[in-house]
Amino acid sequence: MRIVADSSCDLYTLDYPDFRTAPLKVYTDERSFTDNESLNIKDMLDYLAGYKGRSYTSCPSVEDWLAAYEGADEIFVSTVTSSLSGSYNSAMTAAGMYQEEHPEAKISVIDSLSTGAEEVLLLYKLKELIEAGESFENIDQKIRAYLKTTRLFFSFFSLHNLAQNGRVSKAAAAALCVLNISVTGTASEAGKVTVTGKARGERKSIKTLLEYMLKAGYNGGRAVITHVENEAMASSLKDMIIASWPQADVHILPAKGLCSYYMERRGVVISCETQN
Repeated sequence: MRIVADSSCDLYTLDYPDFRTAPLKVYTDERSFTDNESLNIKDMLDYLAGYKGRSYTSCPSVEDWLAAYEGADEIFVSTVTSSLSGSYNSAMTAAGMYQEEHPEAKISVIDSLSTGAEEVLLLYKLKELIEAGESFENIDQKIRAYLKTTRLFFSFFSLHNLAQNGRVSKAAAAALCVLNISVTGTASEAGKVTVTGKARGERKSIKTLLEYMLKAGYNGGRAVITHVENEAMASSLKDMIIASWPQADVHILPAKGLCSYYMERRGVVISCETQN
């Protein structure tokens, strides 16, 4: 079985032999950045920090998805939330075209209703189910049920790119002009970015994220933290999780291109398994 994801999953490789990604892209009027292993994320962020014009993103094309499917008979696909991107629709169109050419192929396209760290949880679970020898149909049922038991929370110190692309209100973005104020929030059930509070400083942000996790029903299961040039905050968050739940399985990953663009510098995201 093959696992495919768009690059919003914050992984270019997975400890699984048949894994592929379809790249999203970041554009300005002057340059474009393809979210793959060749991308220098620091260079992209430095350039965007000094760029005064509009920037925007685009999802993988149908051709990108077809290339990722090519040669496989059973394929699981994860995409960034369809509420914020056309990636899911593009993947579905490609799946239909692929199955016309390969009627025997099985393709499950999953709208993660999220991005980044929560997609990482999904991919880790897919890998486990496949390696356990589950059938395609059982895996499809179980992975969709699993997504209902995961949550994503974030702490961002800038909302400029999210607001510029209509993902959050400009009023919410303007509130971050004050030094060292972050907004905290979650991915809603509809897969939209929902700002729920503000915090002054990283220590308060970490405390707020832990409160969100506890309220959601986290009890020491798997959690994934992604960050943009803020490993110190990610590590502090991990340490506090382990202090409360010593058995917790916590992974820290640097965000890749698409998520770095929207999280912006110092941004931290955590996704966790819940019981609610």
